[in-house]
Amino acid sequence: MPDYGHELSFGAFLTPSNADPAAVVALAVHCEDAGLDLVTFQDHPYQPRFLDTWTLLSYVAARTRRVRLSGNVLNLPLRQPAVLARSVASLDLLSGGRTELALGAGAFWDAIVAMGGTRLSAGEAVQALGEAIDVVRGIWDTTDRRPLKVPGEFHRLDGAKRGPAPAHDVPIVLGAYGPRMLTLVGRKADGWLPSLGFARDLDLGAGNERIDAAAVEAGRDPRAIRRMLNVVGDGLHGTVADWPEQVAELALRDGISSFVLGTDDPELLSRYAREVAPAVREQVATARDGRAT
Repeated sequence: MPDYGHELSFGAFLTPSNADPAAVVALAVHCEDAGLDLVTFQDHPYQPRFLDTWTLLSYVAARTRRVRLSGNVLNLPLRQPAVLARSVASLDLLSGGRTELALGAGAFWDAIVAMGGTRLSAGEAVQALGEAIDVVRGIWDTTDRRPLKVPGEFHRLDGAKRGPAPAHDVPIVLGAYGPRMLTLVGRKADGWLPSLGFARDLDLGAGNERIDAAAVEAGRDPRAIRRMLNVVGDGLHGTVADWPEQVAELALRDGISSFVLGTDDPELLSRYAREVAPAVREQVATARDGRAT
């Protein structure tokens, strides 16, 4: 698949363990100091071993200055979208435009139901996520003075007041794998965030094709949709010295422009920021320059 030409970024996918809360925050600060662009935390509100991800993001925002922050991905079935929209906008305003929004349709339904959520079928979950995107964008759209009405089946608003608007144009990114979710990415989202390593049968090329086709059908430019990737487990092979070539290939062949490394090892995160990221940027820039000539 083509290189979509986006600027490359590198981030961390951290565990919000509550065993040592100060250590989690310190690791996020370490990521910023090492030079990473993005810090993300997984979000499982039903998991008692974890800190609440949204509370953690807010705390980390106050302890950092530059790095962008996001859930990876926020559990929509347990987070009401209109309230979430205001939470994201508020943190974006407080952090100086450093908040991003990544959403998931839901998994682990037994745990979600145990926490008071509603069990949905796969198709219902995708529909609910599409409605939630409309809710979030509608709340953020303060240029429209009319009360917000969203006639959704799962997320319905009937005259909600809009605002606040975030400090910057916050992208809505979806963690997506199945055909219906990928189609939703192409129709409505600003980015795609699958995980390489967790999904062993992940076919980035096929995913891009479905997203691109859905975008064109919706009258959108596929190049406007950022392709991101969580790199976890055995997603990359060999030693750290072997990683730049693999990551650059993902950028040039599959259009991935944001690479989020799943680890809580501070030394590995430092090497990723200081060795892998510059080497990948150089390789991709050289390839792009060669194509332009």
